[in-house]
Amino acid sequence: MTLGYVGGEVADYQMSAFLMAAYIRGLSFDETAALTAAMVDSGTKLDLSRIDGVKVDKHSTGGVGDKTTLVMVPMLAAIGFKAPKMSGRGLGFTGGTVDKLESIPGFSTSLSLDRFISQITEIGAAIAGQSSKMAPADKMIYALRDVTATVDSIPLISASIMSKKIACGSDFILLDVKVGNGAFMKDIEHARQLAHTMIAIGRNLERKVGAIITDMNQPLGRAVGNALEVREAIETLAGSGPADLTRLCVELTAALVNLADPAYELEEARSNAEAALKSGAALDKFAEIIRAQDGDEGVITNPCLLPVATIVHPVTSEAAGIVCEMDTAGIGRAASALGAGRERKEDAIDPAVGVVIQKKIGDTVAVGDTLAVIHGNDPDRVALAEKIVRDCYKFGSPAGSPQLILERM
Repeated sequence: MTLGYVGGEVADYQMSAFLMAAYIRGLSFDETAALTAAMVDSGTKLDLSRIDGVKVDKHSTGGVGDKTTLVMVPMLAAIGFKAPKMSGRGLGFTGGTVDKLESIPGFSTSLSLDRFISQITEIGAAIAGQSSKMAPADKMIYALRDVTATVDSIPLISASIMSKKIACGSDFILLDVKVGNGAFMKDIEHARQLAHTMIAIGRNLERKVGAIITDMNQPLGRAVGNALEVREAIETLAGSGPADLTRLCVELTAALVNLADPAYELEEARSNAEAALKSGAALDKFAEIIRAQDGDEGVITNPCLLPVATIVHPVTSEAAGIVCEMDTAGIGRAASALGAGRERKEDAIDPAVGVVIQKKIGDTVAVGDTLAVIHGNDPDRVALAEKIVRDCYKFGSPAGSPQLILERM
């Protein structure tokens, strides 16, 4: 049915009926695996056999301020692994890696297959936009899921994610499954189900897949917005990034290294990841990636070369207390309202705008303290974002910061 849909032999109403049935009645694992395989077979599959070495990939289920790809890919390459990464654009309140990288002057995410493979062979890493020829059934089916209210289905989500990861060709895949009020999975049990299903699909299709469930009840790091997140990724690669972002990138990198080569014990893999940051090797590798993809590597030492907003406006607190809760999706919506995100895939974005968080869960706040700083180019949008951001903070009983890593699989 899936291949027939891509070929035009199956009508939208027939596929819609299938999706509704899958949403209401669910799919068995065998049915989910078969759907995934059919979606992979609907288009081009990337052949990485020309690349020597161990090919590794990671995927995040999406969150606010998640710029881990920008840090992890150069870290993995600096350690000695091959990191072919195909990413997408942002939609709604979650950002896209392609949009972030394209805020770097000149950076090209549109690479031919030969160029993509030769760059990985030469420097160990490349980050490109995913070809529309890879798993085209997923794109077509997702458009129907959106209008038929069948997005929230673990079998359909699993097939969508894994079809693209399998088509991308890496043998080892680590999934960063986000859970919390800024993620698609709101509770740990559904996050577990999603992770287990995707791991099993990978095994069924001869890929080794691991997963880590991580918290998304507050933004990751502090920056939310394309150029702002690139700047923070550079700071992290230089050893001065936010503690939570640095720790998560180290842990994810170590887990992926251990998955791909069990000879690396997790502690050794973690030490290697930390060393790649401390030595500057990962930062140098990011500069190589930028240079290889026609970007201005001067942003590494001079972040002012990145797009800069004309308005920098602090959001001050009207209350005192301890931050006990944040509406993480709301922070993402504030950035989107400024122009950092898009509601439709054809919408243009403003790479300069976004929100930089100053207070997070567990922080003590006095009246007048800055909760966040808005970077914008339109006064009306800045005013709207300020209201959204202020409403995202809840004060109450003392609470420690959320546990960043919840489970490993």
